[in-house]
Amino acid sequence: MLQSMKILIIEDDLDAASYLVKAFREAGHMMDHASDGESGLFMAGENSYDVLIVDRMLPKRDGLSVISELRKRRVNTPVLILSALGQVDDRVTGLRAGGDDYLPKPYSFTELLARVEVLGRRRGSPEQDMVYRVGDLELDRLSHNVRRNGKEILLQPREFRLLEYLMKNAGQVVTRTMLLENVWDYHFDPQTNVIDVHVSRLRSKIEKDFDRPLLRTVRGAGYMIKDEA
Repeated sequence: MLQSMKILIIEDDLDAASYLVKAFREAGHMMDHASDGESGLFMAGENSYDVLIVDRMLPKRDGLSVISELRKRRVNTPVLILSALGQVDDRVTGLRAGGDDYLPKPYSFTELLARVEVLGRRRGSPEQDMVYRVGDLELDRLSHNVRRNGKEILLQPREFRLLEYLMKNAGQVVTRTMLLENVWDYHFDPQTNVIDVHVSRLRSKIEKDFDRPLLRTVRGAGYMIKDEA
């Protein structure tokens, strides 16, 4: 059974927020609530939460701006976005801003609870390896530092998650579907080039000015990170 989580809901609709706080508490979780983007950003940055539930349309600062700022500050708490905007392009925009999941309104609480618990399990799952290494490339999962041959490499939060997943599966082909589900928490193909763009940026950062490539495209299959030396 999943342990109790500490969750922050950033929602300006007080009736909806009150309902969610009550329902999550009945499910055994600890809840905080912020009614606007500015206070939500402050609370999420100053406190430790297992999951953030963020409404997209907020006063003072919109939800996507809150998420983007948190990612810039390297706050990597999983975020589920709630929004009345449910088209594919809206979802992609939310995920690109740094969201981990996206649930359009109206929604059922049962589905919301299940999605939040999935995010909480991912954040809290114990794994032995805190540092991944492929050749002279090193990724520290606790400090979020990435180095190659001793040189620090600065990555955006999504790039870090992408590299983390690739290095976790080093030497194995990682398919596009695997990346969509495990890096973007997306369970259908959005028909965009979001993966190609992020892989290209990541490849440039971890291979530019270094003596050999590590990340390669496996035509028709996916991607693989491997030290060929």
